[in-house]
Amino acid sequence: MDGNSEVNIGLMGLGTVGGGVAAALSGNADAIRRKTGRTVRLRKALVRDTAKARQPVPPPGVLTTNPEDILNDPEIQIVVEMMGGDSPAGSYLERALTAGKHVVTANKEVMSRRGPALQSLAQSQGVNLLFEASAGGGIPIVGCLMSQLLANDIRSIRSIINGTTNYILTRMARSQTPFAEALIEAQDRGYAESDPTNDVEGIDAAYKLSVLGSLAFHQPIPHHVIHTEGISRLAPEDFRYAAELGYAIKSLAIAVAEPDGSVQARVHPALVPDDHLLAKVDGVYNAVEVTGDLCGQIILHGQGAGRDATTSAVMGDILNILRTIDNDAGPPPMPGIAGADDPEGLLLPIDELSSAYYLRLTCADQAGVLAQIARILGDGNISIATVIQKDTDPGSGTAQLVITTYPSRESDVQTALAAVAELGVVVSVNNLIRIEQ
Repeated sequence: MDGNSEVNIGLMGLGTVGGGVAAALSGNADAIRRKTGRTVRLRKALVRDTAKARQPVPPPGVLTTNPEDILNDPEIQIVVEMMGGDSPAGSYLERALTAGKHVVTANKEVMSRRGPALQSLAQSQGVNLLFEASAGGGIPIVGCLMSQLLANDIRSIRSIINGTTNYILTRMARSQTPFAEALIEAQDRGYAESDPTNDVEGIDAAYKLSVLGSLAFHQPIPHHVIHTEGISRLAPEDFRYAAELGYAIKSLAIAVAEPDGSVQARVHPALVPDDHLLAKVDGVYNAVEVTGDLCGQIILHGQGAGRDATTSAVMGDILNILRTIDNDAGPPPMPGIAGADDPEGLLLPIDELSSAYYLRLTCADQAGVLAQIARILGDGNISIATVIQKDTDPGSGTAQLVITTYPSRESDVQTALAAVAELGVVVSVNNLIRIEQ
């Protein structure tokens, strides 16, 4: 193939982002040619309905409902998968790689579930598998972990990688909007799906953390064993009390490497100090903080989702392939991900976490309540850092008690909190939120 030759692309999925990629391939053809020396052509696009109106209108013969028109076409060198979900997309990617086609995907679920196996297959076939858009949208974190930060011993990743939850939490913090109302607003604005479960329950962030953690620590981080909590238990008063204590509340995806090679991976709401950069990431924006032995602490911030941001990441991967597609040596080796016999055994359970905690309780407004609670916490080796009594209700004779602790073991806190809930003076345990220092 000479420098002016044509490269054919098969696009699997022509939804919001797929449509953005198709538009960029045609509208930016001259710029692509200048940057890569290649002419690109969208040869086939897999869709559910070829009769559906689309802008821009695809050229005649491009649309197909048959995946074989892409997978079995020897003239298609690059397959771009924008379908989402594990099935059938995962099997399509496996077949494309086996056929010697380069692959670009934005599919976090496939890369979380099958990433190491697909990377190994791509390496054996001498083709590229690029997936920048699978975690972080327009933030170039995948490429950084695979290239620019590869010399580092990565110590930790702390990230805000779901724009839907971050938008909801921002609205709850700024306007004291209850969770249910903030969710409806996010849906009305197109930031949340009609079924928001994957977003608000942390599942989407766990998929992305699985991808990033596997790259950072060079071992599989199975998404299903990442401790995952959603945001639906948060209430406006949690944001008020957190602000009084000097914190913002964010849904964080965290992976930390321990000295023995194990990894602690978790997704949950957390109190973040007001002066930390992650506390200032609002709306639908995402951010990823990486700490390495050489680079120290760096933060990448930008749009984590949406048509333009995701199209940017996908097109960047396509252009990277175009620039090296004629390299006789093949693509550079991908960072190794150890195929551990028991990858789940390398992940520390949440019970072994040591963290400070924020506890909110509704209690009887009477003398001696704090003493009873403090005794149980003390017996569980949990030291109290601060106590605030808030929102006294004379009608019910109750008050809100907000307690923060010094770093304690998760299992001890959970055991003690269960005992606290049994006290006759405790009406309810409203929330437990970990504090990231």
